[in-house]
Amino acid sequence: MLNKEHPEYLALKKRLMAGWQTWNVYSVLSHVRMDDGLALNLAVKEYRSGHYLKEALIGRHPVGAIMHERDVEDVLPGLHAYNGSYTQATVRWQGMEFTVESTQDGKDLVLLVTPVTLQKWPAMLVLETGFLWNRPGWVEHREERLTAHSALGDMELYTSGSPALHDANIPAQGPYFACAFTEPITFSTGRQVSPQEARALLDSKKQALQESFQRYGQSAPIYEAIQCAVAWDTTYDGKKDRVASPISRLWSIGAGGFILACWDNYFVSYMASLEDKDLAYANIIEITREQTERGFVPNIAHASGYSSEDRSQPPVGSSMLLELYRRYREPWLAEYLYPSLKIWNDWFFHHRRNEKYGGFCWGSDPYEGKRGNYWETAGVNDTYGGALESGMDNSPMYDDIPFDKEAHVMMLEDVGLTGLYILDCRSLIQVAKIAGHQEDIPELERRLALAQKGLERMWDEKTGCYLNLRTDTGEFSPRLSPTHFYALFDPQVPAERARRMAQEHYYNPNEFYGQWMIPAIARNDPGYSDQDYWRGRVWPSTNFLAYAAIRSHGSLPDVQKDLAEHSVALMMKEWTEHRHIHENYNADTGEGCDVKNSDKFYHWGALLGLIGMVENGEISGLLEPVGEEKE
Repeated sequence: MLNKEHPEYLALKKRLMAGWQTWNVYSVLSHVRMDDGLALNLAVKEYRSGHYLKEALIGRHPVGAIMHERDVEDVLPGLHAYNGSYTQATVRWQGMEFTVESTQDGKDLVLLVTPVTLQKWPAMLVLETGFLWNRPGWVEHREERLTAHSALGDMELYTSGSPALHDANIPAQGPYFACAFTEPITFSTGRQVSPQEARALLDSKKQALQESFQRYGQSAPIYEAIQCAVAWDTTYDGKKDRVASPISRLWSIGAGGFILACWDNYFVSYMASLEDKDLAYANIIEITREQTERGFVPNIAHASGYSSEDRSQPPVGSSMLLELYRRYREPWLAEYLYPSLKIWNDWFFHHRRNEKYGGFCWGSDPYEGKRGNYWETAGVNDTYGGALESGMDNSPMYDDIPFDKEAHVMMLEDVGLTGLYILDCRSLIQVAKIAGHQEDIPELERRLALAQKGLERMWDEKTGCYLNLRTDTGEFSPRLSPTHFYALFDPQVPAERARRMAQEHYYNPNEFYGQWMIPAIARNDPGYSDQDYWRGRVWPSTNFLAYAAIRSHGSLPDVQKDLAEHSVALMMKEWTEHRHIHENYNADTGEGCDVKNSDKFYHWGALLGLIGMVENGEISGLLEPVGEEKE
């Protein structure tokens, strides 16, 4: 397991956990001084219906019969600098619309809240105060200001509004400002700041942030969306005293306040690396730290303490680590993570490889649950648990596939997993060289060769594609998914086979091709019409890995370009219309909002834009073509 006291790790945590940030998972309108946990939480009391907006989140749905669309805040996330130098969000709620902007002036925070649309009777804008995560400190009223006391000393809090403390029904449990919301209002620390002064300061910081995006040329709007998704989804975990970027705030709240997911957090480490090295490193370290005693990085880990101890997820950690090294050239991270990633590779080889045919099968191992959590029994040591390990939970690929309860795997050798294991071995060999573990390379090369041999058995000349192989019958499964393109992670796949896969399947409108692509199951599959989660919808993660495999192989430049263009178009449609970065999208309409099980602000949706930036050459890296790997 990873050393929590590694000096480089401790140093990056110290750098991350300083200054003002939006890392209170329960509200994007909460700004926290990370040094001591002092929180300034914006809230609104309205008098048309008497409701109180205290915790604002992006993409929340109404829950149950007692909530209506008008009761649920609609938050449009704006710019968000990773270092908190500028943030902006627009909130629509109960007929009101207002913007919230923040910046840091030295060690002080400046908030400007600007009304756009008001109710007939003025609402009350409230600034609640207190200390999060049980940090020591207290706040008191002092005439027309508040004073926060902590180990850092006293901090004076000011507002440009006229405090009106007469409404005793404001449900704040600590000292607060409450101001009639009829005009722009500032809240500031350290000194009084007028709305006009705040506006000038904010405009300067906003302009600097926007200018920084211009280094990405025509992809600057795409990068803005990527950074927005990652930054707003980054939060603090008080239980383990760490910063990372959970898949979304809504998922985190449902998991007790913080959640990490395997391939999701490895991917977000790569996205964050474009701008913020510390955040990128934090994400890849924190998900690897969740490694179980059995040796695998789990599918999911909750703040509640639950972890999916029966199953892992796609082994993409080594490849994403290699990308971070290519960007920053710092060997310490490879040295730090290599032992854990090697153990994970060992686990997949010994627990998910089918010795008869040589390929790899998804699985789920039995274990004794500790918490009574539903997922400690649901699907465990069964096909559904294996499907969860694939990350493609209800994919039609796994319908009616029997499960070997003694080997704890599905009776299906999976092209996707076999291709990913080949990628893992190729990447880990490079990491072993960087980390100084050359002694492991012969074994990793042996495993790579065995996985390549297993993949070779999955080629079906008749279909012109690598197909999943039933281990109970020895027959190919005819169901097609973008994961079949992961075979191209193997540099030994002949170029003529890659071209057949492209011409006969990628460009086939009955299977994958269309305006919105790539669907997670072929369009002519009986499960496609469901358009329910992995049953037919487009997923950024599979687009990303399919693109990476095609790019890695280097033989299909036309497919690379086409997939990148389709991916960017899909992401920018919802981003432009709604400022949403979706978990998944409808493969017929390109919508994300048509179903409730597509989180509206799930950071891996930004992978679609990242594909375009790589293809356009605005960022380097992402699995160099065969023969161009760099140590």
